[in-house]
Amino acid sequence: MQSLHSPSAPAAGQPRRAALRWIGAGAGGLLLAACDVGSVSELGKAGGLPNAKFNSLDISGGKYAKDFSLLDMNGQRRSVADFRGKVIGMFFGYTQCPDVCPTTLTEMVQVKQLLGADADRFQVIFVTVDPERDTPALLKEYMANFGPDFLALVPTPEELRKTIAPGYRVYYKKVPGSKPEHYTMDHTAGTLLIDKQGRMRLHSNYGAKPELVAADVKALLAES
Repeated sequence: MQSLHSPSAPAAGQPRRAALRWIGAGAGGLLLAACDVGSVSELGKAGGLPNAKFNSLDISGGKYAKDFSLLDMNGQRRSVADFRGKVIGMFFGYTQCPDVCPTTLTEMVQVKQLLGADADRFQVIFVTVDPERDTPALLKEYMANFGPDFLALVPTPEELRKTIAPGYRVYYKKVPGSKPEHYTMDHTAGTLLIDKQGRMRLHSNYGAKPELVAADVKALLAES
């Protein structure tokens, strides 16, 4: 196992570096990241095989949730069916994440730019793993930094624990800080790509080049 660990905990308010880990999964490995020192994620147990057609890991047929029913940052209940005909890029994180989350969302901006005329057919969805602090108003302000159509979903702590995290094989854990309010969240990184029919298809590792992700989105959009 190869890992890059963050340095010892900094003073409150200073950014933490992301921790990256390779976790073996089936024929390949899944790159996991967190905003503190990482732990083994359920995503690593999902399996997946290389597919010459895609740059990302093909997880078609994996044991993932087939739908969700969550309130978004605007108070509207959302499900996969709302985005039928589009490819969904789903990422899990939290607004106070210093590194992994803003980097991934910025890369999603670049992916949409690379898609050109197809940009509107790629829906970015950010699911918070920190509903204790990530209020709908805060998420709405945060997502506006990346694009007017970037959407955040806000599970309740119970929905996150019982349905969303196990259903999408997402690991998350609160990491205490110097004060109760200064905690961080250790969490799975990587983007899940859901096709136009609402089927889970690909896992794109954290740090994947936007050009490669955009090519995978285009391939999914081109499917009949």
